Amino acid sequence: MTPPSTPTAPEVRLLADAVVTLDDSNRVLTPGVVDITGDSISWVGAPGEAPDPAGAEVLDVGGLLMPGLVNVHCHSPMTLLRGAGEGLPLHDWLTGVMWPREAQMSAEDVWWGMTLAADELLRYGVTTTCEMYLWSESLARAASTAGLRSVVCSPIVDGPGWHRFGTWEEQARAAVPLRDTFADDPLIEIGIAPHSAYTVPVEALELAASIALEQDMVLHTHVAESQGEDTHLREKYGSVPRLFDRLGLLEVPRLLAAHCVWMDDTDLDLFAAGGVAVAHCPQSNAKIASGTARLTDMLDRGMTVGLGTDGPASNNNLNLWEEVRLAPLLARLHDLDPQAVPATRALSMATRDAAAALGRDDLGVLEPVRRADIIRLDLDDVAFVPTLEPQDLVSHLVWSSSARTVTDVWVGGRRVVEHGRTLTVDTEEARRQVTERAARLARDASR
Repeated sequence: MTPPSTPTAPEVRLLADAVVTLDDSNRVLTPGVVDITGDSISWVGAPGEAPDPAGAEVLDVGGLLMPGLVNVHCHSPMTLLRGAGEGLPLHDWLTGVMWPREAQMSAEDVWWGMTLAADELLRYGVTTTCEMYLWSESLARAASTAGLRSVVCSPIVDGPGWHRFGTWEEQARAAVPLRDTFADDPLIEIGIAPHSAYTVPVEALELAASIALEQDMVLHTHVAESQGEDTHLREKYGSVPRLFDRLGLLEVPRLLAAHCVWMDDTDLDLFAAGGVAVAHCPQSNAKIASGTARLTDMLDRGMTVGLGTDGPASNNNLNLWEEVRLAPLLARLHDLDPQAVPATRALSMATRDAAAALGRDDLGVLEPVRRADIIRLDLDDVAFVPTLEPQDLVSHLVWSSSARTVTDVWVGGRRVVEHGRTLTVDTEEARRQVTERAARLARDASR
């Protein structure tokens, strides 16, 4: 992305003790300046080189500024189901606990579930989330109301409780009118999401791919999450990636595959050649004992990998910082290599690489033209002691910092979290609503 030759006059100037840009040079500025014009960044650099702020509002925020985190795979309204079905294998957990409760969910349930999740995500420094869940319009409206940027992928599932949303074909074709509904909302992008190759027919995958190609949408789907989920597909096609290749899904430019745990070399080679991005969810995969994706093998093939929390019913939180730390830890343990996935790469998988996984070159980096999605962290926290060199800040962000150090958040230049408090959500009301609705769902599903 080429910055403008002449910086635009800022409307807001943020002065910080440190700025981690995560741009091509991975600059760490101590101190640093970030200028905001409208909803975008207009200039980043050292104070002595900053353009005239003219009539800009100058905020000496101190601390460390960096790009907001990007969560590339989530089912955030499942705050309504947090803690349900603990300890069950994936198939039993889905069919015996999740789907019966989801079959009872209303649009209003999803709105409140997403509202509470938005509060959690924003306070943890997540400014963009990629969502796949039922009642997508309610989900998108809740996210937008909370000031959370979201790629909302309209779901397609052929399973219990989903017939009320129409046939799989009707679900697929609903993505375009949903996109039109939010065409003027700068925070919401609509994609399309066949749940997985094992929950929808082959024809649904083909239709979703054709819509994604025609409409330039993200096509998001689960792939090879658990060992036995796709046995019948492996027997018939060899693997889900081989099936995707056969169906032409690898021609979709913005194909995002979640999990990708049980992949052999041929599968990885196919995805790498097709430019498929991966949403890596190490904590959810570990919690349900699904295994862990071959992260270094993916990176060695040049694949784009972003980090996701998965839903709060299988993680069970929306704290992407835990994925930033766990992903390289598991990769190093798997490879027995302490140099695997360095700190800068781990942080990039939750910012720059995550944005690239969504096909969004307007996110994930602090540089001109990109959206002003910015988070501030408290450098007075002991996690940043000692900092002897500017680059120490990057390693501290990955290895010793956490969500507790996030104090302030801006999305599109609008401050949505201030001093640790979400300004856009009535947190107590959201807590009450989700608690009451979760109890009703559990009760009704057991009848």
